[in-house]
Amino acid sequence: MNSRGSALLGLQEPRIRVRPKKAIDFEDGEDAVFLSGGYGLTPDEWQGAVTYGWLARGKDGKLAAGRCGLAVPRQNGKNGNVEVVQLHKMAIQGRKLLHTAHEVKTARKAFLRLISFFENPRKYPELAEMVKEIRRTNGQEAIVLHARECERGDLCDCTGGASCEFVARSRGSGRGYTVDDLFCDEAQEMTDEQLEALLPTIAAAPSGDPQIIFLGTPPGPNSPGEVFERIRKDALQPNAKRIAWDEWSIPDDMRPEDAVKQWRELAYETNPALGKRLRITTVQDELQAMSPEGFCRERLGQWSTRGGRAKAVSPSAWGALRGTKPADAIMSYGVKFTIDGSGVALAAAWKPRNGPVFIEPIEQRNLGEGTQWLIDQIVADAPSTAVVVVDGKGHAGFFVNALREAGMRNRKQIIRPTLDEVLAAHSMTEQAILTGGLQHPNDPDFNDQVLAAVKRKIGNAGGFGWEAEEGETVVAFDAATLAYFGAKTTKRRPGRGSLGMVM
Repeated sequence: MNSRGSALLGLQEPRIRVRPKKAIDFEDGEDAVFLSGGYGLTPDEWQGAVTYGWLARGKDGKLAAGRCGLAVPRQNGKNGNVEVVQLHKMAIQGRKLLHTAHEVKTARKAFLRLISFFENPRKYPELAEMVKEIRRTNGQEAIVLHARECERGDLCDCTGGASCEFVARSRGSGRGYTVDDLFCDEAQEMTDEQLEALLPTIAAAPSGDPQIIFLGTPPGPNSPGEVFERIRKDALQPNAKRIAWDEWSIPDDMRPEDAVKQWRELAYETNPALGKRLRITTVQDELQAMSPEGFCRERLGQWSTRGGRAKAVSPSAWGALRGTKPADAIMSYGVKFTIDGSGVALAAAWKPRNGPVFIEPIEQRNLGEGTQWLIDQIVADAPSTAVVVVDGKGHAGFFVNALREAGMRNRKQIIRPTLDEVLAAHSMTEQAILTGGLQHPNDPDFNDQVLAAVKRKIGNAGGFGWEAEEGETVVAFDAATLAYFGAKTTKRRPGRGSLGMVM
């Protein structure tokens, strides 16, 4: 591979590179690479190219990209890339920076890496002389330099110049800061709420030319991902403006089972540090330890086909849950009406005395066909049903009334879940899939719904539901989720006491 330079080194050119059309001046990037190299931080070829893109200017002298993104698998050196740019922005350009991360420990590691350039007067006297203050309080770490016009020493009375402060993200983590540049590490974990709290920090940037830089990997099943996904989507638009984006990855639509067959070649194409900081034997160990989907996402940089949103259920995990309906088990039903009111699905969950719950799609129909078929089946099965869990705005209420009018009068047998219970149902189902706590009949249509589902954020406490691509549905999966929740939480046992049926 020509641009790799050696069969033993990772590819230095990304699969996807987007640069602002107005980027014509790359001198700042060249200066940043030269400066860091003089202090022992020599960028790889790929890191230098990314730096050029971030620091490029237009003919008006302003930064060509207001938003920048870097998506590269772990352990390749994206944090080194950040240090190159931050060192230049502080020491040469005199800008104020805010470095954010998902976790406190990640933000602190970034602080310790950058501070090593400023607190070593014997090795780097010029940088050490610039320092006015270093704050080491955990969660409030900062490097503050003297103002450019400051006489320093004992005569210093400046309020400070360039700086870099480090914080872990939260819903209020942006309060009290006014900076030129916002660095968002672990961007796959960033939520819209966190971004909205941070964006005001650069609204009145002292330089009048703010920039935000996102760094991360493709979001996994448990990552929010909405912010990182959106900038990627924006960057891939034909008319993208003021965005720089670099991505080492395999194609979104490549099948994991096909990718793992050629894992070695693909690893070199998607890991620019392979053969330098990353060993091929380490990659091989990861291949053996991870699921195919996890390996493709974490080591080969693969994004899902839906705008970067990771699928909620991996094919390997779902495939391992194939089973048969237990002979001696208690049945619960789940009924889900679609949000738009176009359809309804019925699913069952069978809970044996011991072993995993078996979930089964029963039927899914358009609401244009009515609901009498659904009422008839549920009422007929009521004597052997523990509970029926019904959810769906606008339709659940009338449907529950119809069941009661048809003879199901025991209020404990029909459940209309609260929002918290719906969120709990999805969380319980997800954990059951991950831990082997449920089984399914390997129905092709049902499999398609489950494997196409992504997580839809609900509220601000980590809750979620299932969501499908536009024009598709996950209504049967939702119904099965409700049925599973009913089976796991009810204490009713059909046949014991009154069933509340009026015959």
